[in-house]
Amino acid sequence: MCDMNYKEFKMINVGIIGVTGYAGEELIRILLNHPQVRITNLSAKIDKPLAIEQIFPKFSGRINLVCTLPDIKNIIASCELVFLALPHTVSMGLVPKLLKAGKKVIDLSADYRLKNTALYEKFYKLAHKDKPNIKKAVYGLPELYRVKIKGAKLLANPGCYPTAAILGLAPLVALDLLDLPSIIIDAKSGVSGAGRRADEAMLFAEVNEDFRAYKINVHQHSPEINQELSGLAGKKLAVTFVPHLLPLNKGILETIYVKKAKNVKLKAKNLQEMYKKFYQREPFVRIKKEGEYPRLKDVVGTNFCDIGIADFGESVIIVSAIDNLLKGASGQAVQNMNIMYNFPEAMGLL
Repeated sequence: MCDMNYKEFKMINVGIIGVTGYAGEELIRILLNHPQVRITNLSAKIDKPLAIEQIFPKFSGRINLVCTLPDIKNIIASCELVFLALPHTVSMGLVPKLLKAGKKVIDLSADYRLKNTALYEKFYKLAHKDKPNIKKAVYGLPELYRVKIKGAKLLANPGCYPTAAILGLAPLVALDLLDLPSIIIDAKSGVSGAGRRADEAMLFAEVNEDFRAYKINVHQHSPEINQELSGLAGKKLAVTFVPHLLPLNKGILETIYVKKAKNVKLKAKNLQEMYKKFYQREPFVRIKKEGEYPRLKDVVGTNFCDIGIADFGESVIIVSAIDNLLKGASGQAVQNMNIMYNFPEAMGLL
């Protein structure tokens, strides 16, 4: 990539709405290193306009923009692509205006991930306000939907837990090798997965030296995981999903327990080769050697998803690890942008 002539690619102007959150901060960092992107608008729910270097001093001398309240007219005038790094239920109020103005949108919230609006209302406690655009939204998991992503105007960036879970399970589900009702996803995430917000449960004194499960089988990412795995399986399924909070800033590690379908007699070596073949063209999925399994230190700070597989005869254990703010959010959003604009997929990410 160092010898590539970037002049052959078009420079694009992008804006970030919700830039003061963890995902917004990561987007700035990544895009400042992207040779084909010019950041032209930064906005968030903020008391008064502030230079972005006042909010994030680490960007001092690298970007000369003021963060303001979102002004749709200014955003439309200055950007062709807009990243929405907003809390769930907020994006659907902005997307119709941006699409009507001919802008491309990458939404990092859950507002356009679920095709079933009744499920959205159940898990996010609010009726969806933009049902027509749900049908147009492309689910942005590049390893499964790259062709659709290329032509997307509205991209629904996947959730962090679902990214690790779906990538870990996709080969076995797609090839009909599992007893689908047996799937159990034991997931652990760092605190930044909850976003940058005031919450007593996220205070250092509450999280430090503790470890707990939460939202057992009722987490808002459950229907997203079920939706995508059901699509791969060609039949409806419902996994058991148990998230846990780690006393760490970043990272997701999921241990997934499954039983093989009847008469499936794949051995460990065959599983390794199958996973490698399934992901052989994927720049950000790495399959560990037999007997080796990912850890958070392998992936935090990267856009990689590392996967390890253990075979126990009738059952299989899969370990999948990502950085929740990169492959689980902002890194994957930029990966999707690269696909949408025909840039090299890893541009700005390696």
